[in-house]
Amino acid sequence: MHTGTMDGQSWREVRLPGDMEELDRGSEQALVERLRPLVRVERVLLDLSGVERIDAAGIAALVTLYAEAERAGTGFHVANPRRHVAELLGLVGLDGILWSHDAGLAPHTADCPAECAA
Repeated sequence: MHTGTMDGQSWREVRLPGDMEELDRGSEQALVERLRPLVRVERVLLDLSGVERIDAAGIAALVTLYAEAERAGTGFHVANPRRHVAELLGLVGLDGILWSHDAGLAPHTADCPAECAA
């Protein structure tokens, strides 16, 4: 984790563990439990570059974290989604909410190097 800025505000960037290539039923609760305390106290930018697959449970986890951040007055967004994940976020109408094309957070289209999953 490290802190950066986006839109003039401080954000904590969080990368998923290297072995978490799928955000789906069975893994979504661990993500929510890990990030819920963070989104309650600071803005979180979740790097999805290592996520190859997401299902409805994974999308629900992202929405849960977004809602927690909204209630806390902080913020939650995702960055660097792979093309397939970005397409699914767009299909369900979350691309402009969780991930903004205008913020310069373009979809990740290349393979994630080993060091980005650490």
